[in-house]
Amino acid sequence: MLQPLQNHPLIISAVLLLADLLCWHLLPAARTKLRIASRVLAFVLFTWVIISAGISPLQPAPWPDDATLNLMATVIGIAWWLFAARSLTVFLAFVLMPRTGHTGRLLQDVMGAAIFLIAIVAAAAYVLQLPVKGLLATSGAVAIIVGLAVQSTLSDVFSGIVLNTTKPYQLDDWISIDGTEGKVVDIDWRATHLMTAQGSMAVIPNSVAAKAKVLNFSRPINMHGVSITIALPPSVRPRRVLDALDKALQGTRVLLAAPKPAIVVKSSTLEFVEYEASGFVAAMEQKAEARNLMFDLAYRHLEAGGVVWNSEAARQPWTRQRLLLEEVRIFRSLSEEDKDHLAQSMKPVEYAPDQVIVALGEASEFLLVIGAGVVSVSIHKGEGLFEVGRMGPGEILGEDGILSAGKSEAEFKTLSNCLMFQIDKNIIRDNLEKRADLKVALTKLQHFRQRASQSLLLQKPAAMKKNGFLHWLHKR
Repeated sequence: MLQPLQNHPLIISAVLLLADLLCWHLLPAARTKLRIASRVLAFVLFTWVIISAGISPLQPAPWPDDATLNLMATVIGIAWWLFAARSLTVFLAFVLMPRTGHTGRLLQDVMGAAIFLIAIVAAAAYVLQLPVKGLLATSGAVAIIVGLAVQSTLSDVFSGIVLNTTKPYQLDDWISIDGTEGKVVDIDWRATHLMTAQGSMAVIPNSVAAKAKVLNFSRPINMHGVSITIALPPSVRPRRVLDALDKALQGTRVLLAAPKPAIVVKSSTLEFVEYEASGFVAAMEQKAEARNLMFDLAYRHLEAGGVVWNSEAARQPWTRQRLLLEEVRIFRSLSEEDKDHLAQSMKPVEYAPDQVIVALGEASEFLLVIGAGVVSVSIHKGEGLFEVGRMGPGEILGEDGILSAGKSEAEFKTLSNCLMFQIDKNIIRDNLEKRADLKVALTKLQHFRQRASQSLLLQKPAAMKKNGFLHWLHKR
C-alpha cells in the first residue's frame, strides 16, 4: 500500500497542493469554515504522505547518495514548512478576525510575515542544514541595509500598527487628517484611504497620519457638530442679530436639543461683525442639510427682525406685509397691484410662546402668514402628538377649508414670540376665481402636506440594536 507513496511522493504531494489551491479558490468566500477545513485536511494528508515516504521536515534528505531523490526530498521538506506557515496564518486569521475586525488586518499581516520568516529559517536549519547563526548574522546586516533603503515604508508599517492598536479612527468614520476630510474606507499596511465629499480618494501614509492632527467627526457616536458664520454691518445691533439667530436654531428641527445650540459673536471690526451659530446633528449625512437650512432661516429671521441685507431692499418702500407676499410661493403669480391690495388686508396678530395657533381638527377662519418667530407642527400619531416640522417667516398655515370644507390635520403651536398676519379666506377665494394659477399652487401645497403627513404616519420605528457583552467582545 505504501509502495506508491515511496516511489512517487513528489507527484502525490504536488497533487495534494494543487487540490488544496483548487478547493480554496472554488469554494465560496462565505464558506470560511469549509475552506479552512479543506486546507487543514490537505496539510494533514500532505504530512502523512511525506512521512510514509520516509521524508521528515525536521531532518535532511535521507538519500545523500541519490542526487535525484535527495533533491526531491529537499523540495518536499521546504514545501512542508511553507504549507505549514500558510495553514497556520489562515487558521489564526479565522480565529482573530471576529475579535479584531478589519482594523486588526494589519496586525494579522505582520503576524503572517513573522510566521513565514520563521518557517523559512526553520527550513534552512532543518532541511538544508545551513548554519542558522551565520545566516541570521548575514541576514541582520542585509536587513539593516534594506531597512535604511525602505525607511519610509517601514515607518508607514509600524505607524499602521500603532494606529490599529490605539484606534483613533476606524472604518466608516468621518475624519480630518491635517485638513483632508473624508470617510475611512480602508486602512492597510502602508496608508489610510479616505473617500472625500467630492468623491475622490485621498491616500494618506500611515506615518503622516500618526504624526498629524486627527479630527474624528464620528466620535462621540451620533453627535456631529455643524456651524454657520454670518458677517453683518456693525450698525446692526448685536441683540437683534442674536435673537434672530436663536430663532433660526429653534427652527432647525434636525439639530439635537442637547448639547444645546449656541450663538457667539466671533469677531468685530470696523467693516463687519461676525456671528457664529452652532449645534449638533445625529448623523454625518445631515450636516449639509442642517447648514443649508440654518443659512436660509437666518436670512428669513434677520429680515423679519428688520435687518436689511442689500441696498435694493432698503430702497423698497414696502411694508412688512408686502415684503412677506414676495416670499410666499403661492402668491408669486399675483400682479404687483394684487399684492399691494392683499397686503393692505393683512392684520397683524402677536402670539406668546407655547400658544396653540390652530388646533388639531380645528378650522381656521384665516389664512395665516408667519411674519416672525418659530411655529411647531405636530400630527396625531399613536396615543399623542408627534412633531413633524417647524415653520418660520414667509410660510403659511390654515389653508384647510379654502378649496373645500375641511379641518386642520395638524396642530400649530408657537415655540417663540410670533408675529402672524391674518388674511380673510373670502379674500383668498375671490383671488382664486381670478387666478387659476393661484388655485393650482394652493392645491399643490395641500396635496404635498397631506402626502407628507401620511408618509410619516406609515413610517415604522427603527429597530434598536442590541449592545450586549457578546457585541462588545466582537468589537474588541
